[in-house]
Amino acid sequence: MQEEKLDYKKAYKDLYQPKTKPSVTDVPEMIFIAVDGSGDPNTCDEYKEAIEILYGLSYAIKMSKMNGTQPEGYFEYVVPPLEGLWYADGVDFDGINVTDKNKFRWISMIRQPEFVTEDVFEQAKISLKKKKPDLDSGKARLMKMTEGLCVQIMHKGSYDDEPETIKTLKDFVNANGYAEDFSEGRFHHEIYLSDPRKCTPEKLKTVIRHPVKKIEA
Repeated sequence: MQEEKLDYKKAYKDLYQPKTKPSVTDVPEMIFIAVDGSGDPNTCDEYKEAIEILYGLSYAIKMSKMNGTQPEGYFEYVVPPLEGLWYADGVDFDGINVTDKNKFRWISMIRQPEFVTEDVFEQAKISLKKKKPDLDSGKARLMKMTEGLCVQIMHKGSYDDEPETIKTLKDFVNANGYAEDFSEGRFHHEIYLSDPRKCTPEKLKTVIRHPVKKIEA
């Protein structure tokens, strides 16, 4: 019998399949491969390269079973979706208050299975270097992140229409005894469940997540 693949989107629906109405969640520690950068994601080559690096390394790890570098504890899984942490210098970036996309700063990332260690990550970089020598995987890093208390919502539609959904999220936060908490290491977070190359803008699904803290009564 073929081993069932772990699909994080299905196994952790509370994190990847929120409703179109806001909800509170406590996000545990996860492992990511991440690339930092800045600029308009629609036009800058830096962002395109970051995505190529992230997917290249993620699939190098997934396919390690094919070349004899399969790590201890390996299991079959579906590569999780692309995610992005977004911020800007000098402001608490909330997805609405900075309209000049050239001022965006971002951390693009893809979640990794729990068996991925620094050694596994370094082996993936070696594998990717052999396959795509011109791609600078040195820009990537392995990181652990615990987001903690957050409010999230499913946005359906174009990325440019996100402000309306974010306003719904913010109204929920304010009405339920929370405050947004864009403190150090806590960002406006988007999880891209759809491939914009394969579906029309109105069918895109994006999880929008904001860090929050409970306001003392």
